[in-house]
Amino acid sequence: MKKNRKEKTVLILSIFIVGLCSIIYELLVSTTSSYFLGDSIKQFSIIIGVYMAAMGIGAYFSRWMNKNLLLRFIEVEIILGLIGGVSVPFLYFTFSQVEYSHFNGLVILIIGVIGILTGLEIPLLTRVMEKLYPEDKNLSNVLSLDYLGALGATMIFPFFLLPWVGVFLSSLVFGFVNVAVGALNLWIFSDKIESKQKRKYWFLIGLVSLFFITTIFFSNKLLSQWHDGLYRDRIIYSETTPYQTLVLTKGKEDIRLYIDRVIQFSSVDEYRYHEALVHIPMSLAPYKKQVLILGGGEALAAREVLKYNKLEQVNVVDIDPAIFELAKTHPHLKKLNEHSMENPKLISTPADAMVFLSESETLYDVIISDLPDPTNDNLSRLYSEEFYKLVKKRLTPNGIFVTQATSPFHTTAAFWCIQSTVKAAGFNYVYPYHSYVPSFGEWGFIMASNQALDYNDVSFDEIQTRFLDKKTLPKLFSFEKDIIIDSIPHNTLDSPILLDFYLKDWERWSREKVMF
Repeated sequence: MKKNRKEKTVLILSIFIVGLCSIIYELLVSTTSSYFLGDSIKQFSIIIGVYMAAMGIGAYFSRWMNKNLLLRFIEVEIILGLIGGVSVPFLYFTFSQVEYSHFNGLVILIIGVIGILTGLEIPLLTRVMEKLYPEDKNLSNVLSLDYLGALGATMIFPFFLLPWVGVFLSSLVFGFVNVAVGALNLWIFSDKIESKQKRKYWFLIGLVSLFFITTIFFSNKLLSQWHDGLYRDRIIYSETTPYQTLVLTKGKEDIRLYIDRVIQFSSVDEYRYHEALVHIPMSLAPYKKQVLILGGGEALAAREVLKYNKLEQVNVVDIDPAIFELAKTHPHLKKLNEHSMENPKLISTPADAMVFLSESETLYDVIISDLPDPTNDNLSRLYSEEFYKLVKKRLTPNGIFVTQATSPFHTTAAFWCIQSTVKAAGFNYVYPYHSYVPSFGEWGFIMASNQALDYNDVSFDEIQTRFLDKKTLPKLFSFEKDIIIDSIPHNTLDSPILLDFYLKDWERWSREKVMF
């Protein structure tokens, strides 16, 4: 009786764990695919659909497994653990080696195989329980425990695994967990398995376990090698936060910041970008006492804003507190932002830009949006009509808004979609302009206000610039006809078309994989 209770407990525990692991694999592959290919809604939708269909195929195939069901379950756990465990490392290391369409195919193939193997688990466990412990409620008990395991996965993944463990290591750990489930069942039910078979399965489990233990032990080194191969220059700082992955690289005198593999600036020419972003609206603004910067947590835009004597306060709002800490403490960034984080006029606010705008009651003379490109759904909403309406609400009557707007050459449709969206938000005057930044190519900006503006009124008497001058301005506001789109729909929360424009354009042009 005691032995039966132990065996049943192990089967119940196995059901819970396999339910947890199956959802973890789905979330890991979906997240990895979204990291590299963008458009998380599409990636999650496709992967969920393929995964569920593959589980159905696996469940269907299980009907032909009629002998040695316990051994078949142990085999599935070993194979699933191996494939599921290496799925994310495999995708990491193949990303830079294959074309985007081929990479997408690999993602679908991997999740399909994982789905088929997962689909075998529950039918096998149900039939094992029916054979060993015939009960009317076996199926409902199995499904209930499996669903509880799935719930556990959805709780620990966003709140623990993703921010604190990372997808790379999590994949390896849960692969090992699957193998451990197989080992536990082999041990507990050893008296029901022939000695020759036991030795064979213990050898397989030992071999796969040794692989996982070794790989987990060297995971940081493997991840570091992957990073080194992915980025052009030597990595001098890397951190995965609950929000994103921050990487600083150094090549000779060039310091570069990457957020989720997308380059944010190069120290060689970032001044061209930040001068164009900041000084045109700041110079034209009749008042510049209160300034809001959305994004720009590295404080380079703030460095330019702080040059104005009439400034009373600049509030930098960035979702990730870690970027503020990096800007405040890292010697290379401190030198680059000229110790702006220590300036008493600067307030750093860790918050989502959209939430901040909806809750704020302060009116600003200038609002500068220095947010990352709309490479995913979460960022795309910060370029929506609804977002720009919130911006407009927080401007003084004579206030000026400016946003970085991607490349008018490489992402032409995305650039003009942002202009169309700012216009749809209700601004009376919208002014697109662009500047050449060697590390990025042509880069675009959209300036907007409720009062008419004239770039001829821009003056640089109050500040010193390295790039901008009166002679440069007419070129910035002039666009060649081959990069002009006269009519294009605008981006909304309900219809986020900007992301499609952006991803299609970059898929056509991008040669440096870290851009995604």
